[in-house]
Amino acid sequence: MKTAVPCYYHLDVEVSPERVGQVRRILAAHLRFWDLENLVEPVCGGAELLLTAIDEHATDKNTSIEMWWNGQHLITAIGDNDRELRPDQDLRGCLEQIAAISDGWGCCATDTGSKVIWFSQRARAGERVPLVPTAPAPSLREVLQVPREVPAAALAGPASTPDRALEEAR
Repeated sequence: MKTAVPCYYHLDVEVSPERVGQVRRILAAHLRFWDLENLVEPVCGGAELLLTAIDEHATDKNTSIEMWWNGQHLITAIGDNDRELRPDQDLRGCLEQIAAISDGWGCCATDTGSKVIWFSQRARAGERVPLVPTAPAPSLREVLQVPREVPAAALAGPASTPDRALEEAR
């Protein structure tokens, strides 16, 4: 069984409409590199929701994005630097969608007055779709024909072997 190696990624970005798509592709590339293909859509979708909301409502667009993978959970955190942005008012609709697509989420304040919004997804390292065996392809080689009837006299003799009986029947 493959063991999970803890992984961490950090990205500082100034949010703009063009950057939201770029950040989504960057996060997706890291998740694929960490062998977490099944988490690309929920994680990138949640990050995109938060970054779009920050772009619409925040005056300070500088944000930090972090992802931690511990082998069972992937935690994605997005921190903004805008003290005026209120999660309970400005980000309410976004946080409702985050809660719906994630296994856990939360918001906490930092010492500088900014806030960090995080959400988590459960997964296993190397989770794969089981392979389905395929039927073997027919062979195009020429095959020897097996005789349909073997004479009883050929099998009756004591010195006769099955190979010899088949030979005599041909």
